[in-house]
Amino acid sequence: MYDNILVPMALDHGVSGTTLKVATTLRSPGGQITALHVHEPPHSSVNAYLDADTVREGFDRARQALTEKIAGHADVTARIVRGRSYRAIVEYAQQHGMDCIVVGSHKPGLSDFLLGSTAARVVRHAPCAVHVCRPA
Repeated sequence: MYDNILVPMALDHGVSGTTLKVATTLRSPGGQITALHVHEPPHSSVNAYLDADTVREGFDRARQALTEKIAGHADVTARIVRGRSYRAIVEYAQQHGMDCIVVGSHKPGLSDFLLGSTAARVVRHAPCAVHVCRPA
């Protein structure tokens, strides 16, 4: 059982219900669950064509989507940060004393073995236990 669980959430994947359920099962009585979305900045070549309002609207839409994903989970705190996925997840876990990360993952393909998926990088660099959930 864990006291402080981090659940990274990619808002465009359908695994968040599963990862939240797993985190709830792994949580100690009185423990905390934090749902974290990492909002990645647009690539620099794309960013040149976007104005500040468009970027801010994208961030606001991501915040709203995160809020909707955790609706019905009153005991889950939503957080959104800017950065690159795996680095931001690992840094958040370090800075906030997480003792477990429950992360979703797809089945690995050839490119994942060469480049590494976000989940694989989190597993390699996390300062705590990591539970990886794959959809059936």
